[in-house]
Parts: sequence; C-alpha cells; structure tokens
Amino acid sequence: MLFIAYCADKAGHLHVRQETRPAHLAFLAEKGDDLKLAGPTLDESGDAPNGSLLIFEASDIDAAKSWVAKDPYAAVGLFESVVVKPWRHAIGKGL
Repeated sequence: MLFIAYCADKAGHLHVRQETRPAHLAFLAEKGDDLKLAGPTLDESGDAPNGSLLIFEASDIDAAKSWVAKDPYAAVGLFESVVVKPWRHAIGKGL
C-alpha cells in the first residue's frame, strides 16, 4: 500500500536539516524501490527547505508511521509536525 508523509520542519532549524542530511539520504536509500518519491518542501521564495514530502510503500499505517519515525531528521527533532496517510495514485505518470 502507498503512503504519503508530510513532515514540517521547526522554524529556525535549517542548520539541523543541513547537518543531518547525509544520514537522512542514507536512510532513504535503504528503502530501495519502496520509496517512490521524496524531496523537500520549500519556503514561499522557493529557496530554503522547510519540510519533507515522501511517497512510499509500507504494509500498513503502523509500519508507515514507524518507518517515518526512524528517519534521522525525526531522531534529531527537526520536525514540528508529521502527517502520514494512505494514498492512492490516480492521475499522472505512474509510480
């Protein structure tokens, strides 16, 4: 089943994101083909990252939430909020 995770960064924590980025990218790479899309959300200027959006496969909602909670960004307290929801691809290029 597909899930989305939207993780909003705490204000003023860009340095935490930058310092933790290599560990975060290594964590995402471990998901392999189950990670469909991932990238940062940006501030209104389109310059600075301020969150993360992920689309990935997991067996159920509990597994999806557990996986997101293990992200190094979560471990260092970068996120102000995290929303994980089941998602169905409907329109656009296939995943």
